[in-house]
Amino acid sequence: MDRVYQVRPIGVARTPFAEQAEAPIQGAFHPDTRGTIEVLAEYAEGLDDIEGFSHLILIYVLDRCESVTLKPLPFLDDDAHGIFATRNPRRPNHLGLTVVTLHRRDGATLHVGGIDVLDGTPIVDIKPYVPRFDAFPEASEGWFAGREDRTKPPGRE
Repeated sequence: MDRVYQVRPIGVARTPFAEQAEAPIQGAFHPDTRGTIEVLAEYAEGLDDIEGFSHLILIYVLDRCESVTLKPLPFLDDDAHGIFATRNPRRPNHLGLTVVTLHRRDGATLHVGGIDVLDGTPIVDIKPYVPRFDAFPEASEGWFAGREDRTKPPGRE
């Protein structure tokens, strides 16, 4: 289990969020937020046929997160939960995941909505969101049930 894996960015996110406190807790709470994903030229061919999907899954590096917390206070609750039961950014491998709406593609640039990452965030993978594979309406939400968007509590960025 001591194996180390390397990932390389395939692109970068361009968003209106310069600071962690500015970014929404979840993009789903802010579907009108627009941004772009600039895919590196060497990977642009991998975008072929992506226009047929309305939503994309972005996997990114939480490059400005400097610590790991195994029982954080999440943004949507005031009780600590295990890191793997949260979407908190202070994760062991500093990887994040978000689902965005694909509005259009211009060459190697994807125009997306509902984005919640910081400007300049390295994108390490893009996958099509396929409701048949990725949506489970009967899934339980655990402690997230009934939690609505709120302002990020101070100090939890």
